[in-house]
Amino acid sequence: MNPKSIQAAMKKMGIQQQELLAKEVIIKQNDKTLIIRNPEILKVNMMGQISLQITGNIEELKEEILQEDIKTVAEQAEVSEEEAKQALKQTKGDLAEAILLLKK
Repeated sequence: MNPKSIQAAMKKMGIQQQELLAKEVIIKQNDKTLIIRNPEILKVNMMGQISLQITGNIEELKEEILQEDIKTVAEQAEVSEEEAKQALKQTKGDLAEAILLLKK
C-alpha cells in the first residue's frame, strides 16, 4: 500500500501519527538504564490515547550501585556511606559480601 493511503485510512479511524526528532531516548528503571541511540519516534494519538513507538540502537546499562544498597551496607557494617559504596564497588554490588568485608 502507498503511505499516503495508509495515513488517510488511519485518519478515518481517528489515528494520528507524528514523527518526533531526538538524538537519544533514556529510560531509567530501578536497576538499569536503557539508552536508545539514533531513535525513530512515532507519537500515535488513537482517539485521545497517546502512545510512543520507539525504535533504534538499544544499549542497556546496569546501575552502578543503588543508594538504598549503600545505606543498607553502611547501617549493617556500621561504617560511612562512602566506605559502604567503595565496598560495594569492590564486591560488584554484592551486599552480603560487602558487609562481611567491612566487618573484618
